[in-house]
Order: sequence, then C-alpha cells, then structure tokens
Amino acid sequence: MSGNGVPGGTKAVLECRGLSRWYGQVIGINDVNLDLAPGVTGLLGPNGAGKSTFLKLITGQIKPSRGTVLLGGQTVWDNPDVMRRLGFCPEQDALYDNLTGLSFVTSLARLNGYTRSEAKAKALKALEVVDLIDAKDKKVGGYSKGMRQRVKLAQALVHDPQVLVLDEPLAGMDPIARRSTIKLIRDLAAAGGTVVVSSHILHEVEAMTQSILLVHHGRIVAEGNVHEIRDLIDEHPHRIFLETNEKRRVAEELVKWDDVHGIRVDDGGIVVETIRPDAFYSRLPSLVLENNFKVESMISADDNLQAVFDYLVR
Repeated sequence: MSGNGVPGGTKAVLECRGLSRWYGQVIGINDVNLDLAPGVTGLLGPNGAGKSTFLKLITGQIKPSRGTVLLGGQTVWDNPDVMRRLGFCPEQDALYDNLTGLSFVTSLARLNGYTRSEAKAKALKALEVVDLIDAKDKKVGGYSKGMRQRVKLAQALVHDPQVLVLDEPLAGMDPIARRSTIKLIRDLAAAGGTVVVSSHILHEVEAMTQSILLVHHGRIVAEGNVHEIRDLIDEHPHRIFLETNEKRRVAEELVKWDDVHGIRVDDGGIVVETIRPDAFYSRLPSLVLENNFKVESMISADDNLQAVFDYLVR
C-alpha cells in the first residue's frame, strides 16, 4: 500500500519502494511504498502489526524479501556507509550489564569510526542529553528499566545520525523521563532531524507529532493527522498501569481528578481508568514532582487500539 508523508516541496530523506518482508508463509511487511521527510513520523499499530519488522528493514538489519529502502538515494541494505547515518533504539534490551553507561555508549561510538577521545566526548554529550550523566559510572546491570531505555537512546544518538529510528522508546520510563524524552524527540525534529517513532499507544505518538502511519497486518492502512484516530479511541475508557510502592498516596490524589473514572490496586502498583487520557498524561508528571511520588514506570494497559484498527480495516 502506498504512503507519502512528504509535504509539497519537501524532499524525501528515506524512501521505501515495494518494500516487503516475509518469514516463510508469514507476512511481516507487504508492498510498502513510502517517502519520509524531516520531522517526526509516528508509526502506530497494535502488537504484531509489523512495526518492528518495518523498522529493522529501514535500518538495514534485515534484507527485504522484495523491494528496497533508500537513504539519500542509496540502498540501505548491506551498505555500511549509509547505515552509519542511521541511529536505532530497539525495543528489546541488548545491553552489556558489566559495562558502565559511559563505557557502553563510548564503545558503540567507537564502532562508528571515532577515535577513543572523540567517542568518549560524544558519549558524555549523549548521556547528558538523556539525563544519565549522573549515572555514567554506574554499571548498566544496575540501571532501572527507565534508565536502560535511556541508555539505549543515548547510543542511538551518539553519532549524530541523519535518521533516528525509535522502537517503543518510552516503554518502562517513569512519567518524568517520558516527558523529557518526548521533548528531546521534538527538539531533534525541530532542528531538522528525521525521526521515526514506533508505538502501540496513540497518546504517546500524539505528544510527539501529528503525522502518523497506521500499520495493520504488515500494511500501511492509513496516514495523516492523528486527531481522527484519537477521537475513535477516546470513546472508550483508557487504562493505565502505574508502578509504585506508594499506591495509597498516589491513589488518594488521583481519585480527586474529574477525568479519572476509576482506580484499582494491582500487584506492584495501581490501574487507573480515565475518560480523558490526553489530559491525564499531561497532568501526571506535575503531580509526581509536586508530591515527590516514586512512580517507577507507566504502561498503557489498554487494548483499545486493536479494536480501532479492526474497525478501520473492515
């Protein structure tokens, strides 16, 4: 299915032509034609839609079964010079737990051809950008889930890539880290960068960009402005899991909010049901800061997006 994503007069940075990838009889991505311009593009779809396969294709990690990916007119697959212009933050952890954050990011910068001193300077800058400079000498194995996510983001940024590709970058982050990471992504795009962000949570994507691609069963089923899709989802209550050991204190404050429909105590935290998730997500970081709450992570517990996609493809 075709997509554009490039405003009139704007030159595409990354192009997909007839892009397909299948695994035996299973289709991962099917016949995607797409132009991506500078700015943030949100790749949205339920789990198993083909988002991660698409991201691995455009970063040259797997070979297309058919079609091609071009960056600046050059093929990405099996082209190290082009791949150096890409930065990738994977969904899964693949970290060296015995290394410090600084050593980990420095080592990956070295793989991009920088000298030892250059790599260390760039690693320090990247760790500062993701607010990990105070933990630079701590071993990655001792990092929290959110810190591990941020060090992955640092290694994706360290070599100043032309195109930054992020697979579920906010997963496991606490509300404060989410807010700063969203700002970082928007700032990178405002400076002229090209960022592709994958998520299965619409409200995360909406905080970064209005330009989205909807992926379902390996195809781009829709593209454009996020508002119409958000309106479909917001017809249903939205459930959010907050990981915290201060369940009672957090619940006592949240129950006062008029956009909170219900709260349930769960193992390791609380599940909040809200009828206005966009307002909830924007207000939560301030509540955490003002009350000094310890909220370790925030996870969407909803499956409403799957229902919306089923509606769209009928």
